[in-house]
Amino acid sequence: MSAKPDEVDHIVAAWQDQRPDLDVAPLTVLSRVSRLAHHLDKARAAAFEAHDLESWEFDVLAALRRAGSPFCLSPSELLRQTMVTSGTMTNRIDRLSTSRLVTRQPDPTDGRGVLVQLTAEGLQRVDAALSDLLAREESILSTLSIDEREALAALLRQLIAPFDQAD
Repeated sequence: MSAKPDEVDHIVAAWQDQRPDLDVAPLTVLSRVSRLAHHLDKARAAAFEAHDLESWEFDVLAALRRAGSPFCLSPSELLRQTMVTSGTMTNRIDRLSTSRLVTRQPDPTDGRGVLVQLTAEGLQRVDAALSDLLAREESILSTLSIDEREALAALLRQLIAPFDQAD
């Protein structure tokens, strides 16, 4: 199936016209990835806003939710999963605690440590936001078949792998 030309095709053609000395082929893929990221950011923001969450709040709550019952992680594990600095994570935990979405609990395996745990409200909000987010993401992918989605996921995994390994 041949899709009709899109805005990226027009941009690439213009660059080829204006700079025939350059290989502008990367734009055919990465400009589309950039545009898709913009639409995904908008969809995520709308899903989170519908549940009175900021993106960063969802990230922390989702990491706790994925941990499974009793939905607890150490601050250092939250740091690893959300890729922020310790100062940023401390601030985020403080704010989520003030909002009653998480609590701090003593770590039973480390007398000096703490665990961050989802509250019932935090669990309800992250579950609702995730359901909403997945519906919006499904809509974004709706023009692709299951096989096309799997092929795209495999190609993106291959493309992203060197960056993940560097981190």
